[in-house]
Amino acid sequence: MIEYAAASWRADGACLSADPDLFFPIAPGTANSKQVALAQRICAGCAVRPQCLDFALRNGEMHGIWGGTTPEERIRARRALRRRPARPIWPEAAEGQEQARRYAS
Repeated sequence: MIEYAAASWRADGACLSADPDLFFPIAPGTANSKQVALAQRICAGCAVRPQCLDFALRNGEMHGIWGGTTPEERIRARRALRRRPARPIWPEAAEGQEQARRYAS
């Protein structure tokens, strides 16, 4: 696991005053979806939601609600990131991409 450099974001989480078990639903079914929905509502108004999600993605969190996402949503996000085309690192290609953006506008 990668240790997140600025873990101080956790102290500002909206979840800090909530029951931690709320963010780690166990049983499948209707109660589970209500629990997930409540956890996601808490996350929706959180000031550090991006940092929380980044932490979960970087550390491969496979359980719980992190940054307002379920494990399934994080798996889809990781897959989408892998499918993104790589950005070229050489200057000529970057210039070509910039010119193409200007012409497309």
